[in-house]
Amino acid sequence: MNYAQLRRYDVANGPGVRASIFVSGCRFNCKGCFNKEAQDFNYGNKFDKEAEDKFMEYIKDDNVKGVSILGGEPLMQTMDDSLLNLLKRIKKESNKEIWMWTGFVYETAILDEKRKEILDYVDVLVDGQFDESKKVLNLKFRGSTNQRIIDLNKTKLEKKIIERTEFYN
Repeated sequence: MNYAQLRRYDVANGPGVRASIFVSGCRFNCKGCFNKEAQDFNYGNKFDKEAEDKFMEYIKDDNVKGVSILGGEPLMQTMDDSLLNLLKRIKKESNKEIWMWTGFVYETAILDEKRKEILDYVDVLVDGQFDESKKVLNLKFRGSTNQRIIDLNKTKLEKKIIERTEFYN
């Protein structure tokens, strides 16, 4: 897996101060994508042990309240176990909430075993492809109104989609 960027302090992608990773690689090619360069799976740097340790250092900072996984497309990072191993390590070594953004709709994503396994470690999922025709500039944590902010822990418990509507305008 490659990554486009690691952010130590991110206040735009989820509630509170967060550590964020933007993975490289996406095949959706959404019109109006804000991160076109990260669509290339070879863009950026290799996510190696050094990068993973650096990101974990960011996460363990007491000022950081959560972790955000963006892209590119996180759920297309199934060519190896880099992302899955990172998520496992985050859960093992921190008590931080993990948010992930994906163009996949949750109900479709979980049909793939590798994607479902990745999502087992995610607390909140912002799902659905960015739709430029439904773009609203002041939406919290999403770019278009078709995207949902899903509480995955409650969704799994209740066996139905539970959205985090407190973040909706």
